[in-house]
Amino acid sequence: MAYKFPSPEWTAAYEEVINNSDNYAAAAKNWEGDIILIVEGGPGIYLDLWHGKCRKSEFVEDPDAKDAEFKITASLEKWKRVMAGKLDPVQGMVTRQIHLKGNLVKIMKNVKAAQELVKCSMDVDTVFDE
Repeated sequence: MAYKFPSPEWTAAYEEVINNSDNYAAAAKNWEGDIILIVEGGPGIYLDLWHGKCRKSEFVEDPDAKDAEFKITASLEKWKRVMAGKLDPVQGMVTRQIHLKGNLVKIMKNVKAAQELVKCSMDVDTVFDE
């Protein structure tokens, strides 16, 4: 079944994929922090990530109403490129194609975890609403 990105159903499917990924668990074993993935001008996906697991996920209509250590914002087109493996999210942050509110150094020290998180998103059967 394909899930529309972003949506509550996609968010729940993403959490399940993250929690079933041995590669993410290994890469993020030391990661502690929550993030919100935001579609520019739209909703977001909150992820409470802790030592290789997603303790909680939530689809949020108003990302500004939710606090998180990291807020990562990109256009829907950029998110599509990230989830297609055509844009590395860390490279996107460094080149300002993707906007980060939070500590870039912490993310740079955990690049493998970020890459595995992207790979997990690729494992969700996704459709995009234009």
